[in-house]
Amino acid sequence: MRVRLTKDFGFEAAQTLPKAPPDHKCRRMHGHSFRLEISVEGDVDPATGWFYDHAEITQAMKPLLRQLDHSYLNDIAGLENPTIENMAAWFWGKLAPQCVGLCEIVVHETPTARCVYRGD
Repeated sequence: MRVRLTKDFGFEAAQTLPKAPPDHKCRRMHGHSFRLEISVEGDVDPATGWFYDHAEITQAMKPLLRQLDHSYLNDIAGLENPTIENMAAWFWGKLAPQCVGLCEIVVHETPTARCVYRGD
């Protein structure tokens, strides 16, 4: 049986989008309550009845959340232009080596705006 497991996370951060058009409101400093969905996919082990321990995703995310929460994203290497598209790819690069079966990352910047990333 093949399954997809998803674990949700959240953090608060400030940002500017320096490559947005000069008159765009997002060029000014602003903040978001970001929400992330990290999904892994694979086959269920018939002996245990599960595919993946959610705690493994949590462990991989802990140092990233410590770095990002209540920070200015533009100061973080790789997030100098922290669009949600760039953020999704940044998370993928950090998590893929640690999260077997990583298949999708969703970054929500508002309740109605999000980016879905499934790797290159």
